[in-house]
Amino acid sequence: MASSNLPSAMDVDEAAIDEGLYSRQLYVLGHEAMKRMAASNVLIVGMKGLGVEIAKNVVLAGVKSVTIYDPEPVQVADLSSQFFLREEDVGKPRAEATLPRLAELNAYVPVRNLGGQAGQEITVDMIKGFQVVVLCGVSLKKQLEINDWTHENGVHFISADTRGLFGTSFNDFGPKFTCVDPTGEQPLSGMIVSIDKDKEGVVTCLDETRHGLQDGDFVTFSEVQGMTELNGCEPRKVTVKGPYTFSIGDTSNLSEYKSGGVFTQVKMPKILQFKSLRESLKEPEFFITDFSKFDRPATLHAGFQALSQFEEQYQRLPRPRNAEDAAAFVKLAKAIDQDADEKILTELAYQATGDVAPMNAVIGGFVAQEILKACSAKFHPMVQHLYFDSLESLPDELPTEEDCKPTGSRYDGQIAVFGKKFQDKIANFREFLVGSGAIGCEMLKNWSMMGLGSGPNGKIYVTDLDTIEKSNLNRQFLFRAKDLGKFKSEVAAEAVAAMNPDLKGKIESRQEPVGPDTENIYDADFFASIDGVTNALDNVKARQYMDQRCVFYLKPLLESGTLGTKGNTQVIVPHLTESYSSSQDPPEKETPVCTVKNFPNQIQHTIEWARQEFDSLFVKPPQVVNSYLSEPNFLENNLKYSGQQKEQIEQIVSYLVTNKPLTFEECIVWARLQFEEKYNHAIRQLLYSLPKDAVTSTGQPFWSGPKRAPDPLTFDSNNPTHLQYIMAAANLHAYNYGLRGETDPALFKKIADEVVVPEFTPKSGVKVQINDNDPAPQNDSGGGDSDLGELMKQLPPPSSVAGYRLNPVEFEKDDDTNHHIDFITAASNLRALNYSITPADRHTTKQIAGKIIPAIATTTSLVTGLVCLELYKIIDGKKNLEAYKNGFVNLALPFFGFSEPIAPKKNKYNDTEWTLWDRFEFRNDPTLKDIVDYFQREHKLDVTMVSQGVSMLWSSFIGKKKSDERLPMKFSKLVEHVSKKPLPPHTKHLIVEVMVSDEEGEDVEVPFIVVYL
Repeated sequence: MASSNLPSAMDVDEAAIDEGLYSRQLYVLGHEAMKRMAASNVLIVGMKGLGVEIAKNVVLAGVKSVTIYDPEPVQVADLSSQFFLREEDVGKPRAEATLPRLAELNAYVPVRNLGGQAGQEITVDMIKGFQVVVLCGVSLKKQLEINDWTHENGVHFISADTRGLFGTSFNDFGPKFTCVDPTGEQPLSGMIVSIDKDKEGVVTCLDETRHGLQDGDFVTFSEVQGMTELNGCEPRKVTVKGPYTFSIGDTSNLSEYKSGGVFTQVKMPKILQFKSLRESLKEPEFFITDFSKFDRPATLHAGFQALSQFEEQYQRLPRPRNAEDAAAFVKLAKAIDQDADEKILTELAYQATGDVAPMNAVIGGFVAQEILKACSAKFHPMVQHLYFDSLESLPDELPTEEDCKPTGSRYDGQIAVFGKKFQDKIANFREFLVGSGAIGCEMLKNWSMMGLGSGPNGKIYVTDLDTIEKSNLNRQFLFRAKDLGKFKSEVAAEAVAAMNPDLKGKIESRQEPVGPDTENIYDADFFASIDGVTNALDNVKARQYMDQRCVFYLKPLLESGTLGTKGNTQVIVPHLTESYSSSQDPPEKETPVCTVKNFPNQIQHTIEWARQEFDSLFVKPPQVVNSYLSEPNFLENNLKYSGQQKEQIEQIVSYLVTNKPLTFEECIVWARLQFEEKYNHAIRQLLYSLPKDAVTSTGQPFWSGPKRAPDPLTFDSNNPTHLQYIMAAANLHAYNYGLRGETDPALFKKIADEVVVPEFTPKSGVKVQINDNDPAPQNDSGGGDSDLGELMKQLPPPSSVAGYRLNPVEFEKDDDTNHHIDFITAASNLRALNYSITPADRHTTKQIAGKIIPAIATTTSLVTGLVCLELYKIIDGKKNLEAYKNGFVNLALPFFGFSEPIAPKKNKYNDTEWTLWDRFEFRNDPTLKDIVDYFQREHKLDVTMVSQGVSMLWSSFIGKKKSDERLPMKFSKLVEHVSKKPLPPHTKHLIVEVMVSDEEGEDVEVPFIVVYL
């Protein structure tokens, strides 16, 4: 077999990829990589907690087949982390018991059991025919034997293991592995203003955007005028000169540069040379997972080798926290590496029998992504040894040997590390999980293995308002196809109670989302009944809201998020760390309005335009018509104050009278006229106002740089994009009127070709908005009020069409039969043709128009594991900041980074320091005067203003009469008096802000106030 890892064209089964199921993952990996995965058979040896975690992620991701091998009988202790085993499986072969539950994760991936007899180890003969072989928890001797064969025979090899809070993995993808796309980032591109014709060939980019390239990147060019040899050239190597300039080497023998041009980065394949395990043991290459533990990999490298030796010598592992075994083990490790850290080695011996679900999730998510890299050549593999630990998760009061002895329960793997006493703490913890999607499912799985909330006082609350959709099944692994349409929180709660029956009756699922509207449900009593909150959300707004609630109720919050192969985790502990909202991401860059409207230069601009077009054709007009028909005095109340009175009335007349279709054929005619208006007349009008040879005030050509001159389109029913637009637009228009749609292209072709379109007549004096800072042009065609009167006469009185309503379209990106994405794709690509922009396929358009966040199970699994390693610390109630870690990972590179959480910012009034976690509390509904007097008496501070929510309740300048009236009022009455609304009956407290000044009259910042009613 050739040593190249890229399959020849023959190997790939050209099965279509199910875009409905794999949608979110395709935006991470792409079609090419997934096709290569579909040609790979993967073998996973060892089906304990780590093996099943890896298998689950790989089956979800979609390879050709997954085969598992583990003929050993299931033991009770396996239930510590093997979430696909049940108590009734004890005694059965592990692989056989696991298989049915793995197999139902993904109908496209056959899962097979390699069989074997208990006591029989894997052999070289058994691994032939697989492209990737993964060994979990296999002895070093066996790893070496298998790897010697795979290294010679072009098979990708991974071994992995976890021991308590320690984890390791090793990659050998052969002496010559081609990595097609090391980062997975979108290729950079940008517009060019000049290219020098000399030995250096310096390219200067448009001064609005930095090029973002690095030395050694490669680029090619398109649309260059003059120096046309560069268009579509072989990739040229870049040397960066500055943020807007780079050199591409000798251009002196090319033509003179005139104008224009776009550079595009070219991803160059990278060839990697892996050493075999035998060589790597002697000269290891470490992948650093935590830069604050720089010397730890070397210690653990010796430690994991010594564990295999210990097991061979004694036929067992070191006993939990047994000093005698630990000493014997340290001696073996020191013989391998005398500099190894004894303290760390002792801990490894103590935890050798440990089996902790969160650690399996971290290593399992990581290894699964490495398997996908081996199959697909997408992203950079880890080179070559990973060692990871989370010793900070151990309780401050370390358990004794007695406390860690096996008890014959399903939690023995965790008790070996944390002790029985701490296990009880975990069991009696009460946690609130907000969100039950991808992160939520993984979180619940880890919690059920940990036994979180399973004790007499324990409890888990989970809420999610969402129901299950097909695209969820690819990574929300507690859901199956039979669950489509059910509530996520209910299905997830049932699924994990089946994984660990101790949780039956301990998980309460809800469908009410968290937010200001549900504060009567998630109230003070609710928060008093929980110990902490874990967010599993998909938007910043809900995260910030939960963060505020946790600050108010002083609850620890665990926060995490993923984007493709990137993930982050954040710990928020009252009084110890800053809150989630203390730091914010920079706002997303918005496209200028006039770029979208008149001067697009990238496909994103035309997609944004098409998305707006969708709303302004199929959503807003029907809504306006319905409002006119159902709200009395709609015109007087709404249109009087909007500058677009005439447009709105024209719209109502058009949709309700003049263009109201009675048959589907009329919808096709309407769509054909829309095409003419949008892609021919509007463009011709723009070119009439700004001809192609127009110049600016400085004499420069107007249509240059980012402004691309458009060309009108002539309708051609044989052009598939033209016809797709007509089909989608006609069907959506028909939906607005409750008419039955059609999909037969022949019908559309026939009718569209018969439509007589109006001639184009240019309007003069039409102003075009060129810059977002220019005033928006008012191109009113005159006629004023008399026209309006005429229009009004055409409007039928609402009573004459009583009960008649239109159906506004509700945008839904994941239904492929509803024409929504079809319309946006066609509308965007036609506009791209107007402006000679390369069109985008439906898949890409769907992501941009639907603002879809790319997602893959591997990242979710790993990030959730990291969160649960922090949860141990919160359960322990650790009080020092150094113990906690915020994490950042990117599995594509791969990269791990950890940092200490940031302490909350300290503020000061007089000599008192305070942070965002502090507040003033007033009980029993005091009067406003009580509060003002308190600040003066206790803190020598003068209150100058008091506000609650959006109401200003009192200030030093409201006048004596109001002041005398308000100061003696009870606080609740005051709020009702000022806001003119009664307080909701569930309100038990009010959050109040005050402005105060000190004795010198300087403004001083003070914490917020809570007034308990």
